[in-house]
Amino acid sequence: MTSIEPIRKQIVVDIPPERAFRVFTEQHGAWWPLETHHVGDKPAQTAIIEPKAGGRWFERSTDGTEYLWGRVLVWDPPSHLVMTWEIDGDWKHDDALVTEVDVRFVPVGAKQTRIEFEHRLLENYGANAHFMRAPMDGGWSSFLELFGAQTEKA
Repeated sequence: MTSIEPIRKQIVVDIPPERAFRVFTEQHGAWWPLETHHVGDKPAQTAIIEPKAGGRWFERSTDGTEYLWGRVLVWDPPSHLVMTWEIDGDWKHDDALVTEVDVRFVPVGAKQTRIEFEHRLLENYGANAHFMRAPMDGGWSSFLELFGAQTEKA
C-alpha cells in the first residue's frame, strides 16, 4: 500500500490550552459547519465528542438521529486528543474505513495555544486516497479557522 502524506495544520489561539481543549471538544457543535458538513440524511443540529477514550464522535440531527463519524482513541486533556475518522468517499460513515485525527494543544507562553493538527492514515482510502486528500486538506484549514473564531468568544 502506498503511503499518503498526512494533512498537517497549525493555528495559534489566544487562550490557554485548558480552554482551547474545552472549546474544541465541549463546543464542537458550535464551530463545526454543520449546515454544509454533515453525514446524515437529516439536517444536523450539533456535533459531539464524548469526553473519554472509547467515546463517540458524531452528529445529532434535528430529530435526534445520531450519525457516527468516529471514536475517541486518546483523551488526555488539556494536551492531546486522537479520534478515528470513519467517513468514506461518499461522506458517509464506514466502520471498515479508519483514518486518524490527532490534535495537540501546545502552550505558547502563558496565554496562547498552538493547535497541531494531523489527519493521517489517508492511504486507507485505497485508490481514492489522493482524490480524498485534496478536499479534506482545504476543509480542515477552514474548520480550524472556525475553531479559532470560536475561541475568541470563549
